This record gives sequence, C-alpha cells and structure tokens, in this order.
Amino acid sequence: MAIPDLRERLFAAAERVVARDGAVALTSRAVTAEADCAKGVLHTHFAGLDEFVAELVLDRFARSARQAEALQAKVGQATVAENLQEVVETLLDSLPPAVVGLAMTRPAAAAHTREGFQSGAPAFDAIQHAVTAYLQAEQHAGRIPAGCDAAAIALALVGTTHHLLMTRTPGSAPATALTTQRLLAVILGS
Repeated sequence: MAIPDLRERLFAAAERVVARDGAVALTSRAVTAEADCAKGVLHTHFAGLDEFVAELVLDRFARSARQAEALQAKVGQATVAENLQEVVETLLDSLPPAVVGLAMTRPAAAAHTREGFQSGAPAFDAIQHAVTAYLQAEQHAGRIPAGCDAAAIALALVGTTHHLLMTRTPGSAPATALTTQRLLAVILGS
C-alpha cells in the first residue's frame, strides 16, 4: 500500500528524532517508528541511512531555494530589510542544526550531498541568485539606491546565513535574528 507523501513524512520524522534525542539517536528504525511506518520502509526507498540523510538535506535546500525565489512577489511590499529577514529566518528554520551536523559528520552522507549539489541540486548559489534578482528588482523600483551592488549584498547575506546555519545551536534564534538584522542595516545602509 502506497503511503502519501512518504518522503516528507520520513524527513519530518527524522528532524523530530534529531531535535528531541540528538543526532546519535538517528537510525532507520527510529525514523520509521517516529513516522509510524513499517521498519523496512526507509530502506525500500533509500539505499541506506546515509543516502536518506543526504536526500533530507538536498530536499531542505531545494525548499529554501523555492522560498527565496518567492522574494520576487514581494518587490515593493513591506521593507526590503523585512523581506530579506524573512527569507533568512525561513532558511535557518529549514534545517535543524543537528541535521546539518549529521550530514557533515557522516562521510557517505556528505559525499552524496556534494554529488547532488554538483549535479545541479539547488544550494546556496541558487538562494544567492534569487536574492540578487530580488535586490535588482527593488533597485529598479527605486526602493534601494541604483548604485548598490546587489550581487555583493546577496553574497554577504547568504554567506552570513550559511555561517549561522553551520554554527548555531538550538535556542539561539533570538541572537541569530539580531545578527541578521544588524547585517541588513549595514549592507542596506538603513
């Protein structure tokens, strides 16, 4: 019997396991139990836990890239800083710190993730491109100075977000939000 949205169900279960019990608790059995699925279902759809972890990371990056692309619909709305802050917060919420760490500490998962990025899966470069396009549209609308370097601003913002994603700890959201707000004030000159 097919299970609707099985991948997302397993991914969400893995995130809950890691958030609750830590990366060491992530096993295929823990994921399927959390997802209320049969024990072998993860291995039916993935070659193993490392591939599953890599696919989780790739999926979350793709989702974040789609959310960054949605910035285009916000041109002329709210403030530029508010729109960018929302994208940064969404990106930071898209991958729990422990899942990022898990993908980086499991060599096979890291290799599979790298292969996915090399094959064209969206990553930080796609997010940076979406932010650049948004900033250029805001320049065209006159909401930020024409002389601003949209690509450099996007690189600074996405680079900082990447750093925060890789170094944050659970419960650090208020400090992280303040850091990005300060950065946006500096790079947007507000």
